Amino acid sequence: MKSICELYLKKKNKIFTIPLQVIEDLRFLLERGYAPMQVLDLIGKRFQLSTQQRHLLKRGVCSYRKAKNRRKKRQGLWRLRQALLGIDGHNVLITIESALKGKPLVFTDDGFIRDISGVSANYRPTSATKQALNLIFEILILYNPLQVDWYFDAPLSHSGKLANETQRISESYGIKGQAQAVPVPENFLKFYGLIATSDSELIDTCMEVIDLAGEVLKFYSLPLSLYRF
Repeated sequence: MKSICELYLKKKNKIFTIPLQVIEDLRFLLERGYAPMQVLDLIGKRFQLSTQQRHLLKRGVCSYRKAKNRRKKRQGLWRLRQALLGIDGHNVLITIESALKGKPLVFTDDGFIRDISGVSANYRPTSATKQALNLIFEILILYNPLQVDWYFDAPLSHSGKLANETQRISESYGIKGQAQAVPVPENFLKFYGLIATSDSELIDTCMEVIDLAGEVLKFYSLPLSLYRF
């Protein structure tokens, strides 16, 4: 596994790197309570970072205190047993699909695995979507949750169809729950005691969380392009 300071992403024949000093400076300022976006802007200008480099840092680096608090909330698959689970649909699916397509992921300061492709706004279901859903449901039936509810971002294209397909597959596995596309999934997920997501803002406000995408990838030992900060 490579250090993030050695991370390279080939795009238009260019190689992008993130110096270790950048990561250390970012952690230092975040630990002292500075606003993340302001710090990213400051460091980005100082080190002349690209948009992609800033995105990597935003996804993967946080203060020690936030990392500690988030890790305390993180639960293993065992927590699914007889649980009422709310799933952040696009967040979980995009991460697994990225792995299936060989795109890079990041193992972050707070212990979650996150997608770094930045495809959310342009996301479209593909053949990998059904594969990802089946991988998830194969795990869910092993741990027998009481109910599983999925929430997809309605503003994203094809969300309604994706919710319907998820509902169909869920019923075929005999898992109780509903899948729906809603304007703001966070407004629904915040009422669950246990949620599945790697979204940092949701994690900060929830009681317990499962990194379901990360757990799925580890469970099946899928080959990953995984980088660590």
